[in-house]
Amino acid sequence: MDLVRDLLLRIAADPKLNGTNFCAFDKSDQLGDYSQDEINYHVDLLFAAGLVEGSRASEEPLVSRLTWKGHEFVDNIRDAGIWGEVKKRIKGLPSVAVGVVIEIASAEIKKRLGL
Repeated sequence: MDLVRDLLLRIAADPKLNGTNFCAFDKSDQLGDYSQDEINYHVDLLFAAGLVEGSRASEEPLVSRLTWKGHEFVDNIRDAGIWGEVKKRIKGLPSVAVGVVIEIASAEIKKRLGL
């Protein structure tokens, strides 16, 4: 999930990714010690979760922008403290669906706001 967060933060921070340009992520993007297959797989997960738009027609998925849902998720996980709480809650589980992580992040934000 750290790779998912890193990818989303990169996309959100890149003003060129506004729906008119495309970006492929690779190992040279300094995304940690992940293989190209892992990076591509996680970008595909972002597409499947409805968090990004772009093209999946080539070998490497191409991102053009965040969706509204993607922006909301990034806003919920941007804060390192919130992300830390999310990671604590999913720690020890063999795997967690992106949709569940989205819900946990939203719950952490609501808890911090007293809602």
